[in-house]
Amino acid sequence: MSIQSTLFSEIEKVILQLNPETISEERKAILQPLADFVQSKVSDAKEVRINFICTHNSRRSHLSQVWAQTIAHHFNINNVFCYSGGTEATALFPMAAKTLQNSGFEIKAISEGNNPVYSIKYAANEHPIIGFSKKLDDDFNPKSEFAAIMTCDSANEACPFVPGADIRIPITFEDPKAFDNTPQQAEKYQERSLQIATELLYVFSQIQS
Repeated sequence: MSIQSTLFSEIEKVILQLNPETISEERKAILQPLADFVQSKVSDAKEVRINFICTHNSRRSHLSQVWAQTIAHHFNINNVFCYSGGTEATALFPMAAKTLQNSGFEIKAISEGNNPVYSIKYAANEHPIIGFSKKLDDDFNPKSEFAAIMTCDSANEACPFVPGADIRIPITFEDPKAFDNTPQQAEKYQERSLQIATELLYVFSQIQS
């Protein structure tokens, strides 16, 4: 009998405060194909692989990857493996990492340089998520049997076809980068992070094991 390790209490607290009822019907329709994909894999007892794709793999795709992995764990949905990638590689933007840290994630830089690698932990006994910027077809990411989630309009337009993906689903979010170097930066990153978390909570709350 497997015992589910618990999330860090601060993350659990954030999740319990999320309210999926704030999501519009129009937005729920955009999220539904992802819920259907996850359900089909769970029903067939197959691994669930999700690759969140943005242009630079620096903000929205990482927030989505981390929250999806965490919320799947919250609902005790096993064999979910979340990834992220870009049409080009840049770096995980420090404010995105800081925003996750503020929600209770334990984040440690495990390499330096122009594209540092981060260990992102959501539970004491779970393997950390490895966060760094990479292209969507990087060897770190799956080559087949995954859902490609396009988290920004430009990646959605630039990648009409994602090799190896079972399904390609546009779920785009506004870019908090627009508020970099402004007094609202921290607030807007937090707002986007919580929007992503709320929508993924809605997706995974539908899954019947």
